Parts: sequence; C-alpha cells; structure tokens
Amino acid sequence: MPTPKALRDAIGRDLKPTRPLPRPMLRALTLAPIAAAIVIGLPALHAFRGDMGVIGFVRAWGFSIAQTTGGLVIIALALRESIPGRTLAAGTVTTTVVGGLALPMVMVVLTSSRFDIGPGAGRGLVEGVACFKTSALAAVPAVIVAAILAARAFPLRPGIAGGLYGLGAGLMADAGLRLYCDYSVPSHVLFAHGGAVAASMVAGAFVATAVARARP
Repeated sequence: MPTPKALRDAIGRDLKPTRPLPRPMLRALTLAPIAAAIVIGLPALHAFRGDMGVIGFVRAWGFSIAQTTGGLVIIALALRESIPGRTLAAGTVTTTVVGGLALPMVMVVLTSSRFDIGPGAGRGLVEGVACFKTSALAAVPAVIVAAILAARAFPLRPGIAGGLYGLGAGLMADAGLRLYCDYSVPSHVLFAHGGAVAASMVAGAFVATAVARARP
C-alpha cells in the first residue's frame, strides 16, 4: 500500500539535518578540565597528604593522574553505551565495574609500605564520613556533565550508562582524595574511598534513569 502523499509531505517537513556525535573518547575529554580541578583543587582546599615527599612524585601525582585517566576512559565507555546500536557486552560492563570499584584499594596497596595508618582512637567513623562526603561531593559536577552528554545520545540502557559514568566520576574524585588522605587501613579505604566511588556509581545510574523517564 503506497504511503499517502500528505504523510510523506508531513515527514519531509519534519526532517532536519543532524550533526553526528563526536567519538565517545573525544566527548569524554570535555570533562578533563573538571578532572584537573578535582585532582588539584580537592587537596589544595584541604591539605596535601603528609607523606608526599616519602612516596614521591610518581606514586603521588603520577598515580592520581593515571586514575583520573581511567575515570575518563570509563566515562567514554558510558558515552559509547549511550549510543543505540553500540551497547557494551556484558563482560565488558562487569569487568569495568569490578575493576573500577577495586581501584581505590589497589592504589593504596601500590603506594603504601604499611597498612595500619588510620584515624586515632574513636575517630574512625568521623574521619570515614568526612572522606566519604568530600569524595562524593567532588564527583557531582562530573556526574552532571556526563549525564548531559549521555542524554544527547538517547541511551537504551540508561541505568548501565549512568552507572558507568558515575563510576568514572567517582574515580576522578578519589584521585584527588588520595592526595589529601594518607590513611591506609583497609576499613577506612573500603568504606570512605571505595564507598564514595560506589555511591557515585549508584547516583549516576539513578540520574540517567530519571532523565530517561522524563524524556517525551
């Protein structure tokens, strides 16, 4: 059955030229200034860790830059996931999430010579909450910008896309936190550092899902 001329004319009037999206990694790099501000600004606003001279430039700044780069790569994966027809394989998503959540503890293992440095007696919860809040709040700007970038691509699995860019933003925030906090006791790192990264990931998934539901 031929398409009615009136319908064809209506479709023709509605057609508009579109601009192709840049590559996911190129779009993710728009967050590089935010990442730099987090890594430099977070410790500058509080205090640089006391053992910076002991661990050296590479294990301090070098590892934080590497972790920030990893966060940007994960956000690029989220932006690729957001493009219909370019969804990530389940194995890629799982590996990325597991690796990302483990990274804060891995960084401590690579940069610490002892793992009993922590808050004083009775200060564990207070110090843990302080680090958690500092890192989680630092991730918010990157989550917002990544959410805007991802929404433009119309993700078919917004929860996964949001979880990934939330994870990437959380890792960038933690890269700044580790230049401020020199605690190495596992309980603190897992709760305050890893917990903030996980919270950022959950927040990203929530934001992406809410945005998708609000779209017409």
